[in-house]
Amino acid sequence: MKAGFALAIVVAALLAASGSNQPHAAVGSARPNIVVLETDDQTLAEMEVLPSVRHLIGDAGVTFDNNFDSFSLCCPSRASFLTGQYSHNNGVRGNAPPDGGYDKLDHTNTLAVWLQSAGYYTVHLGKYLNGYGRRNPLEIPPGWSEWHGAVDPTTYRYYNYTLNENGVLNTYCVTPSPSCYQTDVYRDKANEIIRRRTPQGPFFLWVAFLADHSGGPREAGDPVGFATPDPAPRHANRFAGTPLPEPPNFNEADVSDKPTLIRRMPPITPRQRANIQENWQQRRETLLAVDEAVTSIVETLRQTGELDNTLLIFTSDNGFFHGEHRIRTGKVRLYEESIRVPLLMRWTGNTTLPRGVHRKQLTMNVDDAETILAAAGDTARPGRIEDGVSLLRFWRDAGFEFGRDLLIDNMPGATHFDAIRSRNFLYAEHQNGDRELYDLQKDPYELQSQHANPAFDQIRNALAARLHKLTSCAGATCRARPPLVFTAARHGRCGGVRASVAGSGVSSVTFLVNGRRAATDARAPFRATLRFKQRATVRARVVSRFDQLVTSDRTVRGCR
Repeated sequence: MKAGFALAIVVAALLAASGSNQPHAAVGSARPNIVVLETDDQTLAEMEVLPSVRHLIGDAGVTFDNNFDSFSLCCPSRASFLTGQYSHNNGVRGNAPPDGGYDKLDHTNTLAVWLQSAGYYTVHLGKYLNGYGRRNPLEIPPGWSEWHGAVDPTTYRYYNYTLNENGVLNTYCVTPSPSCYQTDVYRDKANEIIRRRTPQGPFFLWVAFLADHSGGPREAGDPVGFATPDPAPRHANRFAGTPLPEPPNFNEADVSDKPTLIRRMPPITPRQRANIQENWQQRRETLLAVDEAVTSIVETLRQTGELDNTLLIFTSDNGFFHGEHRIRTGKVRLYEESIRVPLLMRWTGNTTLPRGVHRKQLTMNVDDAETILAAAGDTARPGRIEDGVSLLRFWRDAGFEFGRDLLIDNMPGATHFDAIRSRNFLYAEHQNGDRELYDLQKDPYELQSQHANPAFDQIRNALAARLHKLTSCAGATCRARPPLVFTAARHGRCGGVRASVAGSGVSSVTFLVNGRRAATDARAPFRATLRFKQRATVRARVVSRFDQLVTSDRTVRGCR
């Protein structure tokens, strides 16, 4: 290496120093309140019927367009939210024993415990982890200052549901009535909590709606043998007559490239299509009450003077199928409809965060806990080795790329799979030996697996190698990125700045100065001479041949 490149730093070595377990810092004079609004089984496409959520949260903050859940099932997804860990690290591998469920999680070491220890008043309202209350309906998990937990199995009823409210069991709406529809009751309780807690210091409020998960009671017109949700009476049949979307992968004609479980599925019949249509309609109608609830909660924060000093997060635990790839209903599969979930945030009191922006970086539910802790400040620290990262930097910087891949998996057993989601590819290995590989740029509907195509051998092998590391990763190894050496140094007192990137598998490098593109090199050695006089930040945006994108920054002195 030339002497002029004295600022050489190995990017991979920086990873641990900049990782998620470093002290956090909130910007501003006061720690923010944190309000998480979570739906159940909501798809990304269903954001269409949530205009208030998009306007009040996304348009005032950030929308993460490429957000995923690591395990597309209720309990494992919520466990990842509470721990910042993949399921193989937090131990919750399903909805029920012996692999999962409420009792599988160590509740003494969760986000609620960490925030409460940092001085937050912590409140849970609504659905918790699957199986909560079956063993002891009066149990309150550690870390919660105030508890309004839905008790299973009544959690899945839009009427006649029971909440454990700080050790007292209260059943609402034994006789169904519009006045005690579950979503509306959660809305009113959330508003009361906010008003009551406003003058008493920062609070963390997790509102976990049932919508738009299926739930009782069954009504006239519900399809036989097909579980649907229950819209609020004021929204019933709002979308009657609206055509069911049929994307190219709906009732997929040729599934010969798919794994055994999909190949065994017969085409969707007209009656099944009608059932899917009815479920699709009711699910969207059920979300309308959520949109109204979010409007009400935001208005309460505004009226109490807390809106600017509140980090608002809207998300869902997992996606859902409506006939794509012949899958009539459900989730758990590795396809985009199941693993993509909405993520919108608002924190208008933090002036370092832009408003009304979209971000394209890969994000995941394992990042939620780290993001919340980063917002809460230095005293809020995790008690676990976190697999995720804070998304505040992504929010601030659209060009920042971490370079990591995402792990997607499901429960142990015969139907188990492990999958890796990179920027443009999804590769999966199934327990029975089946494989899948999709080029998502050319095939966004995942119609043709390329796992047996020799033209994709190199990318398949690279993804497989990275996947095998992810399945047992922990902490920093879950965030591994390509090992690169990036150098940037000024030559002499006021000469050009020599910038260079070295590393295996590099395809191209773009050099930017204070965010503006200055040079691109697509051939090794990847370098450029940059001309500027003032102190500046030089960024290398590095694209690998095997679908990884990483950025690294160096501060270069001005002319002397």
